[in-house]
Amino acid sequence: MNPADIFVVGAGMHAFGRHDGVSGMDMGEHALRAALTDAGIGWSDVDAAVGGSNVSGKPDSLVSRLGLTGIPFTTVKNGCATGGVALSTAADMLTAGRAGIVAVVGFDKHPRGAFASDPAAYGLDPWYAKAGLMVTTQYFAMKTRRYLHRYGLDEHSLAAVSERAFANGAAHPMAWRRTPLTSAQVLASPMINDPLTQYMFCSPGEGGVALILARGEQAYDMCERPIRLASVEVRTRRPGSFEVFSPWLATDPSRSPSIDAAAAAFAGAGVDPAEVDVAQLQDTDSGSEVIHMAETGLCEHGEQAQLLASGATDWNGELPINTDGGCLAGGEPIGASGLRQVHEVVRQLQGRADGRQVLGGPAVGFTHVYGAPGLSACTVLTSR
Repeated sequence: MNPADIFVVGAGMHAFGRHDGVSGMDMGEHALRAALTDAGIGWSDVDAAVGGSNVSGKPDSLVSRLGLTGIPFTTVKNGCATGGVALSTAADMLTAGRAGIVAVVGFDKHPRGAFASDPAAYGLDPWYAKAGLMVTTQYFAMKTRRYLHRYGLDEHSLAAVSERAFANGAAHPMAWRRTPLTSAQVLASPMINDPLTQYMFCSPGEGGVALILARGEQAYDMCERPIRLASVEVRTRRPGSFEVFSPWLATDPSRSPSIDAAAAAFAGAGVDPAEVDVAQLQDTDSGSEVIHMAETGLCEHGEQAQLLASGATDWNGELPINTDGGCLAGGEPIGASGLRQVHEVVRQLQGRADGRQVLGGPAVGFTHVYGAPGLSACTVLTSR
């Protein structure tokens, strides 16, 4: 073991869904206290913290509930990639030697309906909103339709992603959507933006997740089976890439931030994508998951239909993806979503999954999150 290695030693979560009378801050506090309990420590043992929330308050305000210990507490806000960026920030603190134990927390409580954003906040003029592209369902549908055409895929792959997500969510106590749906039901649901139907989209939701990180031998003193954060990488968009709230569209696909972040994460961990035993991919909609399967290197472009049809991405398949139901079944509280992915992979690698446990003792996990206006954060986690 390298003394500089970073480990996840505690993980806590507030169930995703709708929780009347419970604030986003309440859910963040719940998750953080659960993570501290899981790590067997108190708030006074934490040297630094990082938190993220999109609409539900300043995470550093949690110190008034947990204790005024004077620690540095950094708040980040990076769209749907907020959790991944928070984790990266925490890892940097440990690597730099600024802290020995760092807490990471994310939470949000979104109202019903599609996400609404001000174009000016993303450096865009009003015309972009008037064209409808600030409505994310339209953007994701356009991107999916283009991808399906280019690589010879169809709507059955989209429906298969949703069917698997809802099946996994039905078995997971922290998921919001707990009713299984067949591919036929998904395809028959109301069309939102062609080719994406109602059950191919996730919903803005509510929830909180927290992790506790530590280094080297201290991690093994705190946790029976710490999970090594082998790498965490964040990348932004390049010219020509077609990203959410980013008005580029090159005639030929360019390297997306997901491609760059995943490649950097695998290289940093010294792991090949073929070694991944369990993965979490951003599934704001089922089309995004199909695209991200290839962009992260888990398969080739166009291979998704065969993998999905064969059951390879099911919880008991060769490459289990989104074993907790992902965003499709869990909903997306933006600040918590990326940390939910890591929470699920950590528990899978420890052999204590809340829902369906991947078979065969998984040793390598991968997470991928993607956010506006075109940035991605990826991690590789290992139990060895």
